[in-house]
Amino acid sequence: MKNKNPWTWVPSLYFAEGLPYVIVMTISVVMYKQLGLSNADITLYTSWLYLPWVIKPLWSPFVDVIKTKRWWITAMQLLVGAALGGVAFTIPSSSWLQFTLFFFWIMAFASATHDIAADGFYMLGLEEHDQAWFVGIRSTFYRLATIFGQGILVMIAGNIQVLFRYNIGYSWCLVFYGVCGLFIALWLWHGFILPRPQEDKGLEHLNANQLMSELKHTVVTFFTKLPKKEIAIAILFMLLYRMPEGLLAKVTPLFLLDSRTTGGLGLSPQEYGLVQGTVGVIGLTLGGILGGILAGRDGMKRWLWPMVCAITLPDVVYIYLSYAMPENLFLINACIFIEQFGYGFGFTAYMLYLIYFSQGPYKTSHYALCTAFMALSMMLPGMVSGKLQQVMGYQSFFILVMILCVVTFIVTYFIKVDPSFGKKKEE
Repeated sequence: MKNKNPWTWVPSLYFAEGLPYVIVMTISVVMYKQLGLSNADITLYTSWLYLPWVIKPLWSPFVDVIKTKRWWITAMQLLVGAALGGVAFTIPSSSWLQFTLFFFWIMAFASATHDIAADGFYMLGLEEHDQAWFVGIRSTFYRLATIFGQGILVMIAGNIQVLFRYNIGYSWCLVFYGVCGLFIALWLWHGFILPRPQEDKGLEHLNANQLMSELKHTVVTFFTKLPKKEIAIAILFMLLYRMPEGLLAKVTPLFLLDSRTTGGLGLSPQEYGLVQGTVGVIGLTLGGILGGILAGRDGMKRWLWPMVCAITLPDVVYIYLSYAMPENLFLINACIFIEQFGYGFGFTAYMLYLIYFSQGPYKTSHYALCTAFMALSMMLPGMVSGKLQQVMGYQSFFILVMILCVVTFIVTYFIKVDPSFGKKKEE
């Protein structure tokens, strides 16, 4: 049953994978900012939403053996749609913060589970040749989902606010109802179009004890695959390499949207959608593509330090923006593009190291644990970033971020990487 044209389902599947993530991680920040929540509360509450991706490896074995991956995909898309509707329905309520956070939590867990099922189904639903060929397609549509969510949806919300005389809550209700309808359509589409590969079946003969034993074995082998000192260095690298970005990720949208009287740039939602949601994402994507090309040609080791510089030094643009306070939108776009391009380029080294560390007989399960540390590396700094910014102000906060870039250089200095890793083999 692998004869269905992959073009009919791979692009839409990875669009559906990317959109809930950007809604939970970014659109929620923008919405809460417009609804009047403080920066400290926004970053704390929305950073907790990383938790499903942190603990994802704990329930991924159950997704592999209970029901089919096709069932999990369609069920989670329907659940995401219901959560989107829940957010829209509860925004006008008196307890809007508690209710919307509850539905964002449901969305986050459904999205993380969808990730597990979709990535597994991709390998089952495609022949080996098509798996390699469609890697770029799936990444492209994941990025398009990011642009659609962080860019277009925020712009739409801003335009609706103008249309309805800046009724912020009502505009976000309409946006979330609209995306709810989109996800119901995706659920219907994938229920009809996804192939039914024979290999996609649960393993009912495995019981809970066997699953827990397998999970325990995975964790034990992960922490004993290298000497204790090297394991400690590797985990510190996974947690601290992106510390500056972990602090910036939640505060940057707030800085762009905050009024100039409070130290922000005062962008409208439409301008934010263009700057961060479109130009920034394009820069991120191009940086990642270039990083992958160069690392694939010369190996990760050759480009490790240029990538470290790329992921840290461009953060200085935020110091410039917070002091200069430019009103020229082209200049703001250029600064965000430079920073995001550098982040995309430098992030390549991080992802390659996770792959390098995961090598061995349990590479799939070990990589899943690495991605848990990756999510934790964003969750922990994000939780305190808003409070730090409120206490220090934007200018001092961005200076602190630049100082903490030293941590990235330190943890990189201690890791060990085979010089031939990632390098194209000679014919």
